[in-house]
Amino acid sequence: MSVLTVSGLSKQYGATLALDDISFSVAPGVRAAIVGPSGSGKTTLLRIIAGFETADSGTVTLGNEIIVDGGLGVPAHLRGIGVVTQDGSLFPHLSIAENIGFGLTRNQSDRDARIAELMDTVELPRSMAERRPHQLSGGQQQRVALARALARRPRLMLLDEPFSALDTGLRETMRRKVAEVLREFAVTAILVTHDQGEALGFADQLVVLKEGRLVQAGPPRLLYLQPRDPAIARFLGDAILLQAELADGAARCALGQISIADRTRRGPATILLRPEQLRLRPDNPEHAGGTGGRIVEVEFGGASSLVTIALDADTSTLLQLRSSDPAPPEPGTHVAIEVSGAAYPFDGTTALEPLGKAKR
Repeated sequence: MSVLTVSGLSKQYGATLALDDISFSVAPGVRAAIVGPSGSGKTTLLRIIAGFETADSGTVTLGNEIIVDGGLGVPAHLRGIGVVTQDGSLFPHLSIAENIGFGLTRNQSDRDARIAELMDTVELPRSMAERRPHQLSGGQQQRVALARALARRPRLMLLDEPFSALDTGLRETMRRKVAEVLREFAVTAILVTHDQGEALGFADQLVVLKEGRLVQAGPPRLLYLQPRDPAIARFLGDAILLQAELADGAARCALGQISIADRTRRGPATILLRPEQLRLRPDNPEHAGGTGGRIVEVEFGGASSLVTIALDADTSTLLQLRSSDPAPPEPGTHVAIEVSGAAYPFDGTTALEPLGKAKR
């Protein structure tokens, strides 16, 4: 059973095809994330589900009700969908309590108790009830927006870049809090975000869009470890992509011989390793055996440093990975590179872009 089912959804703006035959479903209580490069159609998809845009074709079903059927649809305020946007969209002239209770009937007998309960849920002190939005921090405003969206007990929650305006530490705190509240209320949710780490940490299900098309969907761990193509691999995190020759469950590449899960694969291929699969240790270059390299550059980044390595087997190949070692090897140091786990092979060889700076 699905709470939300999107089938064959398409939308065009003039000559631009924003969405092209999008289909996926979200099960009850699941937190899904829609990710993709800018212009991939994420926000358009969310706005059609919310009722703020019309589709050209396709359907959207919420529970047992068809809320979008081509260009027709149930009005947004009748869909039972909660929406939290990047800026919270709070009413500046209303108090915090009035913002939270905006969608509740004014003569509802338990209205005040419901507002107080929601403030407790999102960890806002009740003493803030009479303040105005401008008197709150960005994180507090997002908590008010979440409480307001939960007030009418929505069937589905849509989160459109809700944390992007917050600083890094607060983003993490708010992401965890929102996930906790959604889990507590058993609310099905869809998050749109440009932050891949945020999507991987928040979601039970990922939907990856590219140029208006759905290119892969599934559990975050599966997509991270077994992406459909190198572009998705790079988009979902730091990726080490190498050309290799496959045979007998192994891949021969610039890092030596690495195991792969599929023993039947043979021939040339592009393989994927994630940086956390690699370990560096200082080593004598005479004993390296072609599975090491020399540190070219170390870029300090706080909890982790970006390390660039020229490989022994192919000095024209520069490898970049993040190291959480508090004292990473200095430039000029020769290191052995140890690989744990198996590499993931893509079908055939793929033209790889020249190595630049890894994603931050």
